[in-house]
Amino acid sequence: MAPRNSSVIEFILAGLTDQPGLRIPLFFLFLDFYLVTVLGNLGLIMLIALNSHLHTPMYFFLFNLAIIDLSYSTTITPKMLMSFISKKNKIMHAGCMTQLFFFCFFVISESFLISAMAYDRYVAICNPLVYTVTMSPQVCSLLLFGVYFIGFAGAMIHTGNIMSLTFCSNNLINHFMCDIFPILELSCNSTGTNELVIFITVATVICIPTVIIFISYALILSSILHIRSTEGSSKAFHTCSSHMIVVESVLLFYTIVVPMLNPLIYSLRNKDVKIALKENLEQTNTVLREEQFLWKKKKDTSYCLFVSVFLIRSQIPGVFLYCKKVNFKSF
Repeated sequence: MAPRNSSVIEFILAGLTDQPGLRIPLFFLFLDFYLVTVLGNLGLIMLIALNSHLHTPMYFFLFNLAIIDLSYSTTITPKMLMSFISKKNKIMHAGCMTQLFFFCFFVISESFLISAMAYDRYVAICNPLVYTVTMSPQVCSLLLFGVYFIGFAGAMIHTGNIMSLTFCSNNLINHFMCDIFPILELSCNSTGTNELVIFITVATVICIPTVIIFISYALILSSILHIRSTEGSSKAFHTCSSHMIVVESVLLFYTIVVPMLNPLIYSLRNKDVKIALKENLEQTNTVLREEQFLWKKKKDTSYCLFVSVFLIRSQIPGVFLYCKKVNFKSF
C-alpha cells in the first residue's frame, strides 16, 4: 500500500552501472568485499568474546564497532549485489525507508563510537593512573548507550524527514541504495525545509565526532612528545595509530571498504589480539590433530576387524589376529 502522501508504492534502484558487460565482474568484486567484511568482523567478534583478557574498554568498543560494520554492510550490500544480476532492482516504499533508517542509524552510531574510542585512547595515554576508574564498565556502558541513542535519534530525523515528502510518478532512484539526496530528487513538492533539516543533522553528526577526535589526538600527541623514553613514545604511537588509520579510511570509502578494513586494522596491528589469535589457532590445531588421530585409530580398528572376519569366513583354523597399534584382538 502506498503512503497517503504519495502515489509511489515501490522504487527502482538504478545501481552502479547500466553496462551489461560490467555487471558480473562488479558482482564478484563486491561479493568478495562483502565476504571479507563478514568473515573479518565475525572473526573479530568471536575472538574478543572468547578471550577474557580482551574484555577491556578498548576491546569493548572494538567489539561494538565490528557489530556495527557487519550490520550496516549487510543492510546495503546484498541489495546492491541483486542489482547486478536482476533486470529491474525494485524495492518497496516501506523497504526503502527501512533501509534508509538502518543505514543512517549504523553510520551515525559508528561516527560517535569512533569518537568514544578516541576518548578512550586519550584517557589510556594521558591519564593511565585513573584509567580503570575513568573507563569503568558503567562509564563504558553509558558511552555506548549515548552512541546508540544519538544514532537512533539521527536516523529517526532523517527517515521522518524523507517520509514527509510527496512522491508522484517518478520512482527511479539514481543510486544503488535508498540514500537521502537521491530520494529527495524524486519529491513533487518543495524540499527547502527538508534540506535545511538534513544540513543541520549532518553538520552535527560530522562536526561533533570530528572535534572530539581531533582534540583527543592533539592531547595524545602532546602527551607523547613529553614522553622521554623512546620505548614509551613508540608504544603510545602503536596504541593509537590503528585508530587514526580508521579515521582516515572513513573519508576514503565509507560504505563498502571501511567495514572490511576495520577488523584488519584494529586486530592485526595489536599485540593482544595477535596473542589471542595465536592461542585459538593452536587450540584448533590441537583439536584437529586429536580428531585425525582418533579417525586413524578407528580406521585401523575397522581394518583389523575386516581381516579377522575375512579369515574366519575363509575357515582358516587357529586364526588369532593382534593389532599392535590399537591393542585390538579378534578371531
